Amino acid sequence: MTALLLRRLAQSLPTLFLVIAGSFFLIRLAPGGPFDLERPLPPAAMENLRRVYGLDASLPEQFARYLAGLARGDLGPSFTFRDLTVADLFARGLPVSATLGALALVLALGLGLALGSLAALRRGGLADRCVGLIASLGLAVPNFVVAPLLQIGFGLGLAWLPVGGWGGGHLRNLVLPVITLALPHAAGIARLTRASLAEMLVQPHIRTQRAMGFSRGRVARHALRGALLPVVATLGPLAAGLMTGSVVVETIFGLPGIGRYFVDGALNRDYTLVMGTVVLVAILVLVFNLIADILAALLDPRVRAAA
Repeated sequence: MTALLLRRLAQSLPTLFLVIAGSFFLIRLAPGGPFDLERPLPPAAMENLRRVYGLDASLPEQFARYLAGLARGDLGPSFTFRDLTVADLFARGLPVSATLGALALVLALGLGLALGSLAALRRGGLADRCVGLIASLGLAVPNFVVAPLLQIGFGLGLAWLPVGGWGGGHLRNLVLPVITLALPHAAGIARLTRASLAEMLVQPHIRTQRAMGFSRGRVARHALRGALLPVVATLGPLAAGLMTGSVVVETIFGLPGIGRYFVDGALNRDYTLVMGTVVLVAILVLVFNLIADILAALLDPRVRAAA
């Protein structure tokens, strides 16, 4: 297990560097700049702004400065929100997005694994067809359609839940956005679990357990352990994406997450804000992929043996 961790960490550092370098140069080579306005600033003012924010240096020098600041944990000042740093913006929005994403991940995993397992154990039956239909709808209907329907039904029609707002993180304010964010991922997990578990149930060692008279529940649990490996493999990018917020869901429900910061940064050429978001997402993807590798090693002895 230790060898697996060390190897994954050794692979992660070059990957993170390449992501940072590629994003840094691409965003600066794109047309436009953070201080381009419909009415251009006077040349003296523009030059002063570029000097203050370090944009007057060459690209390699700017990149070296950014890496040095990143090594100190400094993500730099925001060009759009002039009185705040990128770290300040993340301190405001990340707890909201992380709370929303964590709850959505738990719901998606629980619902997806339950429905996928039911469909695989009742393969070809009514339950299998119903789960397949539900999963197809969950994948086909986008968030910006599901969210207003939930708001109209449970917020305006039945008046059970708020239609928007953070409300200090109260559970009532989180129910609808969490469901909206979790549904498509639950549908994907259900389909993946169904396919993986159905394949596992026809494996020779599972049929041998049935022939030996093991209970149906014990056989299903043993098969599910092997069937979870494809699901675990998808958890890295899925968890990172959920934890860093959904622009659509946060906008519709009026949640102050970090998703809107990334959009504002991209539209306004806020270099440091976009780079901070890229670095955050990249680190989360690498960390969650590492956790997924550990879970896979715990579930499958062959992974541990290969490490």
